[in-house]
Amino acid sequence: MKLITGTTNGQMVAGWVDGDAVVICATGPEASGAVLALIAGGDAARADWAARGGPRVALADIRLMAPIPEPRRNVFCVGKNYHAHAAEFHKSGFDSSAKEQIPSAPVIFTKATTSVIGPGDTVRASIDPTASLDYEGELALVIGKRTFGVSRAQAMDHVFGYVILNDVTSRELQKRHNQWVIGKGCDTFCPMGPWIATADEVGDPAALELSTEINGELRQHAKVSDLIFDIPTLIETLSHTITLLPGDIIATGTPVGVGIGFSPPVYLRPGDRMRVAITGLGVLENPVG
Repeated sequence: MKLITGTTNGQMVAGWVDGDAVVICATGPEASGAVLALIAGGDAARADWAARGGPRVALADIRLMAPIPEPRRNVFCVGKNYHAHAAEFHKSGFDSSAKEQIPSAPVIFTKATTSVIGPGDTVRASIDPTASLDYEGELALVIGKRTFGVSRAQAMDHVFGYVILNDVTSRELQKRHNQWVIGKGCDTFCPMGPWIATADEVGDPAALELSTEINGELRQHAKVSDLIFDIPTLIETLSHTITLLPGDIIATGTPVGVGIGFSPPVYLRPGDRMRVAITGLGVLENPVG
């Protein structure tokens, strides 16, 4: 099942994708939190949506938003989680967070809920006073139930689904503040979408492939199996000290090929267009303005 939130004919809607159409399950103010409520409602809520027969609207007639437009709390993110990207970041001179090239434990930071935008929404380059805007295409997972102290063996039972995320970053702010929250948590710096695909539909996430294009040029291409710390390890690590809640989003890291990997760095500029694609999860496109 692919879950969406969006607008059509001036009204907010939420539902699930069925071929070229969307089965509408919530409308109006209720739709904003409908996907989050479904995740929290568990199997019964999902079965209720699956059983509904309509109304139906063509997918092309819906302007998609982030599937969870207003997450209940900050998005959890993982830094330097692909070997080649960890190396390029370490060599770039922008990594003021650690001396080791390959992390010995997951590097965790968060992006503010107000950074979340949907497909087609504009990333506001003007927010970054340093003009050092960069892209990071990523696979993100969505937690399906309250999670604390789970082992790697149990971890995947707590995954509801997956979504594409772009961890847009101001590199100079990231470096200047010696941590990553300010450089990565700016408003509009977390495009997400086009939908959340449930775990049963995705299957093994390690088999997925990710690609990022900037203005049609391929910049990133990797298999999720190349993660340094896999998804069960990330869930185990976070839940060891933090209770994860239904609807929590965890971005798993970006592969090699970001703008600071070039010499000199190639930053995003107004008018650029970013396109992130992941097997089975669709395409997330956003302009820079």
